[in-house]
Amino acid sequence: MDDIWIGNDHGGYELKLAVVEHLRELGVQVRNVGSDSTEIVRYPYYASLVARAVAEGRARRGILICSTGIGMSIIANKYKGIRASLCTSTYMGRLTRAHNDSNILCLGGKITGVFEALDILDAWLNTPYEGGRHDISLGLIREAEETMIGGPLWDPPDPMKKS
Repeated sequence: MDDIWIGNDHGGYELKLAVVEHLRELGVQVRNVGSDSTEIVRYPYYASLVARAVAEGRARRGILICSTGIGMSIIANKYKGIRASLCTSTYMGRLTRAHNDSNILCLGGKITGVFEALDILDAWLNTPYEGGRHDISLGLIREAEETMIGGPLWDPPDPMKKS
């Protein structure tokens, strides 16, 4: 299992480069499944690759980066078992791990500076899930997923493969 899968669209390309470099410096195994340019692409394809890998247990965690992080978080959270969190501050990065056991971090490449994004990332990586009273809410989320999310996982064409 890979430690972290990272996906991005054109709006997240530049921030992805800094995030991947930072993760590798920390010794984190990273699988890049994102766009490797600023040419316009469709973020749902890249979010799906990461969310599916985390949902299926092929990745421990994921990182998604688009211009704002909003679109990526929307599609990722459609996958059962995914708790994708859009974070714009270090405090949010810390609390989403501690309280929500977030397994995908979403960042905005056009709204969050590199230094802030790396601080958010470090907080998200290094904060353990607290459990306890938060287990009740996560149990309710799992219960809701059982009721609302059914059927096979969406399997769009792989944007990394050239046809």
